Amino acid sequence: MNKKILIVEDDVHISKIIKMNLNIVNYATTEVYDGLAALEALRQEKFDLILLDVMIPHLDGFALMEHIKPYRIPVIFLTAKNSVYDKVNGLKLGADDYMVKPFEAIELLARIETVLRRYGKEERIMEFQAIQVDIDKREVTKHGAAVELTPKEYELLVVLLKNKNIALSREQFIDKVWGGDYYGETRTVDMHIKSVRKKLDLHNHIKTIYKLGYRLED
Repeated sequence: MNKKILIVEDDVHISKIIKMNLNIVNYATTEVYDGLAALEALRQEKFDLILLDVMIPHLDGFALMEHIKPYRIPVIFLTAKNSVYDKVNGLKLGADDYMVKPFEAIELLARIETVLRRYGKEERIMEFQAIQVDIDKREVTKHGAAVELTPKEYELLVVLLKNKNIALSREQFIDKVWGGDYYGETRTVDMHIKSVRKKLDLHNHIKTIYKLGYRLED
């Protein structure tokens, strides 16, 4: 079942952009635009995570946190308030992360993934077409048969699955798979992509993005 995220953001344009990016990677979303509407949504639905703007009408994000606590739902604050005091205050109130606007969609997705993992709510079995990846066992199967991948090929596959339908640059793959201290050529990404395509027959699904990188598509 897709994880459900409540977006509490009074700027409709920003809310729609967040919703679009979350839906692309298969999160289910509900949008509300003020604190009281957020309370009503919490009474009616179950959520795995809340993205909460601080400056919202009727009941601001900091005040709303007191009402969220009993639900034990992780919260990431999204706000233009970037003072150290506001960040510390938000975290002291129980938020799990604090992001200052503007931010890149890929960073938001990474923060969500981290928080859900911390709460044990990250998907432990990932599926794509006939491929299944068991995160705990680090096992990959296709049509039920085991597929042997090198450690880097496995990590590359997981990055593709977690960012399905999102174009990632070679530099982003390097950072996520090889780490920020890697100083080799980005050509290694191309070699590993070629191998993953071949081993899992993903030639029609891992698209090359001209002068950028790659994207996994349904």
